[in-house]
Amino acid sequence: VQLQASGGGLVQAGGSLRLSCAASGRTFSSYATGWFRQTPGKAREFVAAIGRSGGGIAYADSVKGRFTISRDTAKNTAYLQMNSLKPEDTAVYYCAASPTIEVGRPKSSYYWGQGTQVTVSS
Repeated sequence: VQLQASGGGLVQAGGSLRLSCAASGRTFSSYATGWFRQTPGKAREFVAAIGRSGGGIAYADSVKGRFTISRDTAKNTAYLQMNSLKPEDTAVYYCAASPTIEVGRPKSSYYWGQGTQVTVSS
């Protein structure tokens, strides 16, 4: 499956962005989808994940109550709605797909998109 992430940009603290992850190739509904983020010099970290059927949603503690993950199987697209953004949310955001997405360390076995930059100014 090929993944294309989009929707990043520059936003002021307290603002919102919605990231999209468009999938092509294999049946999107066969894969769970996750969002991860990475800043220079740091490891890629888990942000959110959603199961194949739309259940099994999980969030990192740092984004709970502010971010919402969703998916539209008909459009082969997953989303990450990010509200109340903070400067510490600044990172390159990556979407991933796999039969299962585990909370925690990203895996090389996942399919990865190319990343989209999110910058939150204070």
